[in-house]
Amino acid sequence: MEIKKDILKIIEGSIRYVLPENLIKETFEKTTFEFLNDELYVVSIGKAAWNMASSISNILGEKIKKGIVLTKYEHSKGNIKNFEIFEAGHPIPDENSIFATEKILEMTKNLTSKDTIIFLVSGGGSALFEKPLNNISLKEISLINKTLINSGANINEINLIRKRLSSVKAGRFAEHVNPAKIFSFILSDVIDDDLSTIASGPCYYDSSTFEDIEKILIKYNFNFDEKILNLLKKDTPKKINNSENYIIGNVKKACYKAKEISEQLGYNTYILTTKLDCEAKEAGYFLSSIISEIKTDESFFKKPCALILGGETSVKVLGKGVGGRNQELVFSTIKKIKDFDNLIIASVGTDGTDGPTNAAGGIVDGNSFRKLILHNIDYEEVLKNNDSYNALKKIDNLIISGPTGTNVNDLIIALVI
Repeated sequence: MEIKKDILKIIEGSIRYVLPENLIKETFEKTTFEFLNDELYVVSIGKAAWNMASSISNILGEKIKKGIVLTKYEHSKGNIKNFEIFEAGHPIPDENSIFATEKILEMTKNLTSKDTIIFLVSGGGSALFEKPLNNISLKEISLINKTLINSGANINEINLIRKRLSSVKAGRFAEHVNPAKIFSFILSDVIDDDLSTIASGPCYYDSSTFEDIEKILIKYNFNFDEKILNLLKKDTPKKINNSENYIIGNVKKACYKAKEISEQLGYNTYILTTKLDCEAKEAGYFLSSIISEIKTDESFFKKPCALILGGETSVKVLGKGVGGRNQELVFSTIKKIKDFDNLIIASVGTDGTDGPTNAAGGIVDGNSFRKLILHNIDYEEVLKNNDSYNALKKIDNLIISGPTGTNVNDLIIALVI
């Protein structure tokens, strides 16, 4: 077994399986939608927005009256007929986020019940699709987003706050387009496919209360000013009548494809979870403990084995380093696996980006700790400073793929022989 080639083959095959062109084609082949006779508009938001829009354009062609793509910088792949394409900031909204969102709101206003919007949603939509409520400035909303992301809060907690400060989240976009109908086709990047959390639920009602918000404020010691607190108290739509939602892809699909490929390669394969939700380094410590038991024959996992996990961890940023949750996860494993050969661990964002870096994630093995020593890199200091990117770069343990065109959470794989 060529263990590094195998793990990369598993990752690449799993991500290819959840590309939007495959999932959208499958969805429209299986279901006949009555709205295809309506006046059709398309709005596509998120890191996979260009691929999703291109796919729907290939299927519907001239039936689309007009469309807009809003995606992350460097994620567009060119023109799409009848579409305007905008790129904007992620994970922090910027001027282009607001400008493009206003273009979408302009295109979708004054529609009638004979009009239908096809809404294509992928991860990253919360930052990209944004128009702050009332008199919240871009500077304020950007600072709030940065504070939330660096706090260690999970995506559900982050989006509970985000959507109360937005004029397009928490079902407010669906309210804006009413009486037109809106059909959302969604690549889920959140655990349990919570429709109110994906892109902060632009077309889905929000069941949260201010009491839920208060718990988050206390838990993470958020100190927002009175203006923001008053907006957080403002209620959100509790009923949406003009929206239908379809989950077309998620991390579970990617994990089961990873299992299929691993077994074809000869590994005894175990999906440990598709709902990983904890601090990245804690996930790394846990995974390395399991691997240690396997290597010392104290585990019921049969070698050669593949361990597969899906989900989304978080990082509480306390240092001034550079990294992402996938990089911190794999970096945290390397001390405990340093005495073992014939194993490899990789963790990647299925979208090809991990935090504010050019890496998709990281890949480590039993030699990685020795490489740290050779480069005079202090393992504990790297974790303390949240500097996994620079450390993994120096020891050549980054995975850099560029944008993949999809986004269904993170995929973590360990091979042990």
